[in-house]
Amino acid sequence: MTEPILTPSLLLRGYANGIFPMAESRDDPEVFWVDPKRRGVLPLDGFHMSRSLARAMRRCPWKVRLDHDFEAVVDGCADRVDTWINPEIRRLYMALHMRAQAHSFELWDGPDLVGGVYGVVLGGAFFGESMFSRRTNASKIALAVAVDHLRRCGFVLFDTQFLTEHLASLGAIEISRSEYRHQLAHALDVPARLKRTLSPLQDVVQRMTQTS
Repeated sequence: MTEPILTPSLLLRGYANGIFPMAESRDDPEVFWVDPKRRGVLPLDGFHMSRSLARAMRRCPWKVRLDHDFEAVVDGCADRVDTWINPEIRRLYMALHMRAQAHSFELWDGPDLVGGVYGVVLGGAFFGESMFSRRTNASKIALAVAVDHLRRCGFVLFDTQFLTEHLASLGAIEISRSEYRHQLAHALDVPARLKRTLSPLQDVVQRMTQTS
């Protein structure tokens, strides 16, 4: 029987040192550490709420939940042709969730999970791991909910790991490794705490449109 490659405690130590784990594919059992020269971050006061997204959120009947079905969110993120979430990584994040150090922001349409974001928390830092969408705008809305809630709970850093075109359209930026580690060091000393109750989508839109 193969021994686990990583432990949850070692994983958290890696995050605290500015690195994160990945696998080449779901079928590759190996896990490796990544330390990008350029890092993607989403400023918690810089989410870009477009008029069309605000309009969609105001009309949206979906319910927002925190950690209602973390496992389903991870599996939703892995449900694509190419994924870095292999069984070992899935096991690790489930273990972190049991320790209340990994969380999911979820969107529900009745009994159906339609989108979500999950990540790891340490101090005032949220390390966004992945997101998925089964309906139009679902991943954007889930990200908006996450940003709004993290900001209200005192978090100061939202790490997106890499900067994609999709994330850039929502306000994410790219910073140097040294700048990221400076921000990370500050965030780790911030005693943020994730509150259990999320705001309705309409309240999220109101706050974000007032500050944008």
